[in-house]
Amino acid sequence: MAFLKFGNIRIAGISACVPKKIERNDELTSLIAIEEIDKTIKSIGIKEKRIADVNTCASDLCFAAALRLLEDLDINRDSIDALIFLTQAPDYPVPATAPILQKRLGLPNSTACFDINLGCSGYIYGLATAFLFAGHENINRVLFLDGETFSKIVSKKDKVNAPLYGDAGTATLIEKGDSAEAFFSLFTDGAGQEAIIIKAGGARHPSSMSTLKETLREDGNIRSEHHLFMDGMDVFNFTIRVVPKNIQEILAYADRKLEEIDYVIFHQANKFMTDFFAKKLKIPSQKVPYCLDRFGNTSSASIPLTVVSELKDKIKTPTNVIFSGFGAGLSWGSSLLDLAGCLISKLVEYEPAEIHGSSRSLNE
Repeated sequence: MAFLKFGNIRIAGISACVPKKIERNDELTSLIAIEEIDKTIKSIGIKEKRIADVNTCASDLCFAAALRLLEDLDINRDSIDALIFLTQAPDYPVPATAPILQKRLGLPNSTACFDINLGCSGYIYGLATAFLFAGHENINRVLFLDGETFSKIVSKKDKVNAPLYGDAGTATLIEKGDSAEAFFSLFTDGAGQEAIIIKAGGARHPSSMSTLKETLREDGNIRSEHHLFMDGMDVFNFTIRVVPKNIQEILAYADRKLEEIDYVIFHQANKFMTDFFAKKLKIPSQKVPYCLDRFGNTSSASIPLTVVSELKDKIKTPTNVIFSGFGAGLSWGSSLLDLAGCLISKLVEYEPAEIHGSSRSLNE
């Protein structure tokens, strides 16, 4: 089992960016029967999502988030030693997107840059990787960008997935500094690879005319092999089996009690699922923040997005949090750390015309 512990490494700041366009689930009457819409919204907890336009990539949302964070922290860009970009929606198959972001952000050529391809557990894995880099004697600051545009890979005719997914980009700066210890646990079960999958477009199943064709599936939804498939029941059974247990494991590893934790931030999958976790673990509702109703399931970006949208003015000394991510792979993990001293930027709202500049914040 991969259990990691770090000392004197901290999260200096977190920012997030969402597209300006709003899509409301109560408007999906062409997909879901009118009499079923309210029931669906109540079950998944998602009233609306932010949807990127056709020309906006996950990297654009992360770029805007990074600009805001670097400005708010007044960071000298030459001090960034590594840039990690985590997404399942890169700009191109080749090259990796991290070097493209390095150039756009004006980071020095000495910056180590690479992509990570991981799903809804990705923020935990990426954060652990950033902490590992920052633990090296020659690395002081790591910029971790995590963003997804799942709306582009979900069929608009899929009544299971279309109401769920929104788009977002985030930036997290990790650096050396006085801090309480941070703890991580990371797990994988590749036997569940078929539960959440896009079958076509990779080396195993290359694109073809047949893979691009939208067809009626056994679950009554219409999609192609290039669209996201999720077996909801398999995923639910997986999460209820591993997530509460993983929260207990990270607490035991850190020698902490749940009562000492200020917030438990779950990946924003759907409210029925995360409410189940909280109830099973007996976590008070005020300790489980949500942004799901307004932004939907933004995959790996959902944890930092929740921090920005829900905790901006609530960070004190200390602020002990547990992050919990779970999803495709199958993969899951958690972290327990102190956000004391972490700057939370104001949420950025992205407009396509601002692709090469900074974006404005909500409510400005």
